[in-house]
Amino acid sequence: MASTHRIYIGTYTRSGSKGIYASSVSADGTLGEPRLEAEAPNPTFLALSPGGKYLYAVCSGTGWASSYRVDPQTQALSPVQVAVPDAGPTPCHVSVNPSGTIALVAHYHLGMAAAIPLRGDGTLGMPRSVAHAGKGPHPVRQTSPHVHSGTYSPDGRFALLCDLGLDRVYVYRVDPESVSLVPANPPYVPAAPGAGPRHSAFSTDGRFAFVINELANTLVVYGYDAASGRLEEKSGVALLPPDFKGEATSAEVRVHPNGRFVYASVRGPDTLSVFALGQGGQLTLVETVPCGGRGPRGFTLSPDGAWLVCAHQDSNSLCSFDVDAETGRLSRVPGTRDLSSPVCVAFLD
Repeated sequence: MASTHRIYIGTYTRSGSKGIYASSVSADGTLGEPRLEAEAPNPTFLALSPGGKYLYAVCSGTGWASSYRVDPQTQALSPVQVAVPDAGPTPCHVSVNPSGTIALVAHYHLGMAAAIPLRGDGTLGMPRSVAHAGKGPHPVRQTSPHVHSGTYSPDGRFALLCDLGLDRVYVYRVDPESVSLVPANPPYVPAAPGAGPRHSAFSTDGRFAFVINELANTLVVYGYDAASGRLEEKSGVALLPPDFKGEATSAEVRVHPNGRFVYASVRGPDTLSVFALGQGGQLTLVETVPCGGRGPRGFTLSPDGAWLVCAHQDSNSLCSFDVDAETGRLSRVPGTRDLSSPVCVAFLD
C-alpha cells in the first residue's frame, strides 16, 4: 500500500482563498482538509527546493517571487523573503534547478523571465531577466509576448521558456556563475501558428521534451539534445475529444516518475488524458477521463507515481486519482475537498 504524502496548494486569492494551503494524501488516496499555512496574494504557482527545505511562490508584488521555510514535521511555512504586494500583474510560474541554487520565474503579462539566485538561507538574490518581443496570429491572446513557464532540463544546464504569445519554445543556457540566461543556438523552436505553448516537461531519461499548447489543444513531442539544448519536433497529438464542441484551453503536462506515461489536462471538456510513451518518443492515447471538477488548471503526480491530485480552479475543488503504474490508467478516489480557486499542487514528499 502506498505511503501518505503531504502537499501544498497555490491559489488565486480574489474570491475567498487567502494564500498557500497544505493538505495530505492518505494511504488510500483520500485528500486531507486543506488548511492555510501562509497568507499571500495570488500565490498561483509553487516550487519546492530539493529536499523540501524551502517553498518558493510567485505572488502579487514588487518582487518576482517569495520564499518560505518549511517545517519538516508540521508543514508550517515561515516567511523568509516575501514580495511586497502592489497593483502590478503577478508572475505565473516558478521552477528550481536540480541543485537548488537558481529559481526560474516566468511573467506572462510582461513577456519576460528571470533567473534568481537562491541562497542557502532561503533568501533570493537579484533577478537577471530576459525579455521577448513580437506577436502571434491570435487577435486577442497573442498581441504581445507571453512567457507562460520555465522548465529546467534534467541536468539544469538549459531551460525551456514557453512563450504563448509568440508561438515559440525558447532555449536558454543557464550560466551558474552569473546566474543569467544565455540564448542557445538556435535560440528557439517555432510552434504551429496560433498554437500557444504553455507548459513543458522532460522525459525521465532526458531524451524528449513535451510541450502542451494552450490554444491549439495539442501536445507536441520534441527530441532534446542534452549537449546543445537543441529541440527537434518529432510528433504531436490532439487533446480534445473528437465530439467536443465549445471553448477549450489546455493547461498542464506531467510525466509519470516511471517514465512510461505522459498526462495532460484540458479546460472546457475538463479532462485528463493519459498517453503511453514509446521508445522513439511517440505518444499513444491510453484513455481520457473526466478530471472531477471544472477548470483543471493544475495537477501533479506524487513522487512515487501512486497518486495524481488535480486542482479545479472553476469549481473550487480538489480531487485525487489512483494511478496504475503498469497501464497509466487513472481511477478516481471518491470525494472532493473544497478550496477557492486552487491552481497548483506541489508534493512535499
